[in-house]
Amino acid sequence: MDSIIKVENLVKDFKSGDSYINVLKGLNFDIKKGEIFSILGPSGSGKSTLLHILGLLDKPTSGKVFYNGRDFSTLSIAESTSLRNSTFGFIFQFYHLIPELTVLENTLLPFMISHGYFSWLMHRNNLRNKALSLLDKVGLSHRIHHRVNHLSGGESQRVAIARALITEPEVVFCDEPTGNLDQATSLEIQDIIWGMNKNSGQTFVIVTHDENIANKANRIVRLVDGNIALNRE
Repeated sequence: MDSIIKVENLVKDFKSGDSYINVLKGLNFDIKKGEIFSILGPSGSGKSTLLHILGLLDKPTSGKVFYNGRDFSTLSIAESTSLRNSTFGFIFQFYHLIPELTVLENTLLPFMISHGYFSWLMHRNNLRNKALSLLDKVGLSHRIHHRVNHLSGGESQRVAIARALITEPEVVFCDEPTGNLDQATSLEIQDIIWGMNKNSGQTFVIVTHDENIANKANRIVRLVDGNIALNRE
């Protein structure tokens, strides 16, 4: 299986007053295309910082990240934006949905942002049908016109999953996607993610502190104090 993401000697420091905090300390690993890859670790281990760098939401202090052989540091602003908006998808612990919008509108939001007005008018019916199909797959076809502030935590996370997948991204980054959910709902969300991976072949990178979720992944990197303590192949 080919690597889709490769990390070499990755370091991330944050300035704190007159000193620096070394959060990531020279990490090396790769992520294979089509796998579910877990980044496991306790709070403060650097796993969310790592995910943000992999998803082009932050930059490393030093070291390199490659996507399909392309060094992130060589990307233009436009190329980085394109990767974040279409090639990468993001699922967060706190959903980051817009409460004034409906379930369907939140799902369509990436297209509403990326398309100009006239392009949106031309393609909106096809895009709407695509969103409806995704919402049906995550069990929300009966809630499409509800505003998201009327949803349960599990339903909100389902909307976030549909929104992340609407652009058919190659890589989906998940930051504690079940962290706010009860055990039964957590298992439902896990089933959706693993089912999507199996059916679509998309790569999922999941940050978690939950050993049970991590152990279901194809491979695990365990972070402790910014270092890799375990790299399970």
